[in-house]
Amino acid sequence: MIEVKDIVKSFDGNVVLDHVSTVLRDGEVNMIIGQSGSGKTVFMKSLIGLHSVDSGQILYDGRDLARMKEREIRELHREVGMLFQGSALFDSLTVMENVLFPMEMFSRQTEEEMRARAEFCLRRVEMPERVWNLMPSEISGGQQKRVAIARAIVLEPKYLFCDEPNSGLDPKTSLVIDALIQDITREYNICTIVNSHDMNSIMEIGDNIVFLKGGHKEWQGSRHEIMTSDNEALNDFVFASELFKKVKQNNQS
Repeated sequence: MIEVKDIVKSFDGNVVLDHVSTVLRDGEVNMIIGQSGSGKTVFMKSLIGLHSVDSGQILYDGRDLARMKEREIRELHREVGMLFQGSALFDSLTVMENVLFPMEMFSRQTEEEMRARAEFCLRRVEMPERVWNLMPSEISGGQQKRVAIARAIVLEPKYLFCDEPNSGLDPKTSLVIDALIQDITREYNICTIVNSHDMNSIMEIGDNIVFLKGGHKEWQGSRHEIMTSDNEALNDFVFASELFKKVKQNNQS
């Protein structure tokens, strides 16, 4: 669980996060949503320590990120998995080598143990053995995303951060990736945080949704509660398209 308590972050006097508080729970897909400029990217970067906050607390299972020593931060990083926008696989490494990379950096396991773990993770995301020795350029975008997920979970993280996980994917493949993220989150009881613009993802897997507007937490709830919310700013954002307006109207009728 990650607890965010009254954090403030500003750049050159401009407040980007204004007293934001929330709880991001284990075993749930916690989604951060909002328009461009709402502060959600800065919020995620603050959570993982890329930005230090001006005030407030970010607690990882009670551990204050701001008070951690260098050794404690290194230990925390071993508990964090990252799924980057666009997958961010290493072009010069094979599928297998990409998944092995975090373990070679942070694990004390033997080569055999690391290989076994990498194979397990690739099978878990349904990547067949025939592609393990291929380069990222030789597999599809959806397959690249699966490999990126395998790499993100190979160190058995307690926390998984996903930045626009469906970026560049077709709608059908996006649904598959959403389902995979949700399944892994529940299966391993991970605290998963997803930064997304994808309304389909929000409606499909948003267990806990934090809506930011102008640096404030405007609303928080589940994908089910979002259908009945009377928050005008939230409705303007989520149900901007005619299709989603009809979905909400049908849900309320």
